[in-house]
Amino acid sequence: MDRSSLLQLIQEQLDPENTGFIGVETFASLVHSHELPLDPAKLDMLVALAQGNDEGQVCYQELVDLIIVFLCYGARLNKWVLQTYHPEYMKSPLVYHPGHRARAWRFLTYMFMHVGLEQLGFNALLQLMIGVPLEMVHGILRISFLYLAGVLAGSLTVSITDMRAPLVGGSGGVYALCSAHLANVVMNWAGMRCPYKLLRMVLALVCMSSEVGRAVWLRFSPPLPASGPQPSFMAHLAGAIVGISMGLTILRSYEESLQDQCGWWVLLLSYGTFLLFAVFWNIFAYDLLGAQVPPPP
Repeated sequence: MDRSSLLQLIQEQLDPENTGFIGVETFASLVHSHELPLDPAKLDMLVALAQGNDEGQVCYQELVDLIIVFLCYGARLNKWVLQTYHPEYMKSPLVYHPGHRARAWRFLTYMFMHVGLEQLGFNALLQLMIGVPLEMVHGILRISFLYLAGVLAGSLTVSITDMRAPLVGGSGGVYALCSAHLANVVMNWAGMRCPYKLLRMVLALVCMSSEVGRAVWLRFSPPLPASGPQPSFMAHLAGAIVGISMGLTILRSYEESLQDQCGWWVLLLSYGTFLLFAVFWNIFAYDLLGAQVPPPP
């Protein structure tokens, strides 16, 4: 049975008097019984968008139009726009999930996954605007080390402070680069000759604050029903701390060797101590505290 015949059959069963409105629960049961490719979370979203009446029914034609638009665009986009609301998304071997802490590579590989185009767009914009110029000045080794330090600190911080939450996105590394650059600009404001330094700072701060706000909103108030906790925002804060502390030392003098700076060794020792603490925390604390970790997908 094609989709047009299915929709006509649904209308005859749900609206025999041609009032233009149908019951939501009955409609949903019929959609699922005929295996229309529409998961419950997205169906709830479409129902909420459709016009309703005082009896809790929704406009049939408007709901059908919304479903057709979704099937033409949303179902296709889901093949390449990754969404944490989809149950298959969290099954990726790259995503950090507290139930898979023993798979140590996930503490780094989560940076290759993103919640959606919004997070990917923000991170890509910040990396192009700040990361590329930093690499051109300071070299790939220093910037890569700072980026990966932010990524690793982000996942470990989440495992300590937000023990039930998964994690996706490269925001830990991106925020390490951005915060290091912004702090360096502020400390050397008078000596910098870049004519657009104020504009770059304002754009970076707007993008960073917008992404943090969006991450906090999705963590505690997801717009759609989800099967478990949404990705944590603590990686953003951890990356910013790494950038302000370790990044300032790395970016302060690109001509001076890091091995010759006493502050560099102090920061490296502090970071190593944090890593060691985080490892022991992940091994022992979850069981000692009786953390209710959601089952891994």
